Amino acid sequence: MTIKKSNDTSFFGHPGGLRTLFFTEMWERMSYYGMRALLVLFMTASLQTQGLGFTVATAGAIYGLYTGAVYFLGLPGGWLSDRLIGGKKAVWYGGIIIFLGHVVLAIDLQNLFFVGLILVATGTGLLKPNISAMVGQQYGDDDARRDSGYALYYMGINIGSLIAYLVTGYLQENWGWDYAFGAAAIGMAIGLIQYYFTNSSLASDSTAPTNPYTGSAKKTAWTAVITTVALAVVVIVLAHMGTIVIDPLALAQQVAVFFTVVFFAYFGFIYFKGALSDNEKRRMWALFLVCIASACFWSGFEQAGSSLNLFAQNYTDRALSAGSIFTSWFGLSTIPTVWFQLSNSLFIIILSPFFAALWINLAKRMIDPSYTLKCAIGLVIMATGFLVMFMASQYAAQGLKVAPMWLVTTYFLHTVGELCLSPVALSAVSKLSPKRFAGQMMGVFVLTYSIGNIIAGLLSGNFDPENVAEMPNLYLQIALFSIAIGIVIALLSLKSRFWEKAGVESQA
Repeated sequence: MTIKKSNDTSFFGHPGGLRTLFFTEMWERMSYYGMRALLVLFMTASLQTQGLGFTVATAGAIYGLYTGAVYFLGLPGGWLSDRLIGGKKAVWYGGIIIFLGHVVLAIDLQNLFFVGLILVATGTGLLKPNISAMVGQQYGDDDARRDSGYALYYMGINIGSLIAYLVTGYLQENWGWDYAFGAAAIGMAIGLIQYYFTNSSLASDSTAPTNPYTGSAKKTAWTAVITTVALAVVVIVLAHMGTIVIDPLALAQQVAVFFTVVFFAYFGFIYFKGALSDNEKRRMWALFLVCIASACFWSGFEQAGSSLNLFAQNYTDRALSAGSIFTSWFGLSTIPTVWFQLSNSLFIIILSPFFAALWINLAKRMIDPSYTLKCAIGLVIMATGFLVMFMASQYAAQGLKVAPMWLVTTYFLHTVGELCLSPVALSAVSKLSPKRFAGQMMGVFVLTYSIGNIIAGLLSGNFDPENVAEMPNLYLQIALFSIAIGIVIALLSLKSRFWEKAGVESQA
């Protein structure tokens, strides 16, 4: 007997398909964040310590290119799912490619570093937008559990990242880079095994293509896919051989512009050429504001893996007392640099249930802030974290090591902002997108992560260790810009709340 989505409560009151997606994403995020946390540290480490010896500017640009590409590739990933293979296969094949990328890194970290990054980015672009879209597809159109389901799913992401930081941080400090990067491959393997044995619980309308090509159009699409992959392989081989020389900093600047143009072009194409109804267009305007808030948010938040990571390594007092549990049990004399990023994951795991309940209880009391207002609040709260860093970096600029609580406080504020914005934004895309463009719109939304990440990488390159005096002003600029954007979006939410309601009425 087929269980209706609205009656399925087998996973903490949510559909059983959420269980499969929860654990698959948890292990995929373990592999992703485990590697991401190490990237800038590995690239800026000296050759004598088995690093790559890059400058901070170069490492920041490469970090931005990688993390930006991870999410940019969600656009073709969403298209492949919608048009050719469906969400179920997209997640499976994406996970396999990610696993292969981690294996390549573990085999030869020095020589195959960029090949491994490209494989992981490609696989994540196929998996990430589709697994996020599938979460919303486990629910009916008017199912009130949707926002709560995304909050629960988001907690799974952060359990994965918590495991990642603990494991890779310890391995990097005590065993070396190869073991730390290799742990990510093991995490992805566990996620694939879990997905293979439990994917039968997924809702049927989330596994097949939503708007598939047929006949000659399907053949043409596959030809285009194969040709694109072949060209990419040729470019990678030529670059690896040194035939093509790439300047990461210049490329990052060009790609940032390209990502932004693609976002506006793709969003505009669906809006003007997608044969949308009037209510669908109103929802798209509300969704556009959510996307702007998201891009600005991630450009600040993603300093965690770059400038904040380097701040933890170089300007934070990480020494452990001789009698601490970490010293006596694990032989650690200092807090591993990567462990500071645990703060974000730990705070999310603790606070997620409260935020999931908050939106439901507010709705019961007829207090239901719009998606755009929630996102604006999240953006402003995140920005206050950089005001904390502005004060902490003033001590660092004087040559002092600052207490760990400065970074922990910053991560707490970033976490609160993230919980106000990120799961809410994912839910907004699922609910406000035209149904026939669900996968592609999730890909367009994930493109805001690309824009934010690559800008974050470029910003982090300005944190020159030889010019520490400039650090406070850089953090202050990020804070003030984010607050200004948040205020503008909050004012526009007075109008956008009606666009969102019109969309809901149209679906009902």
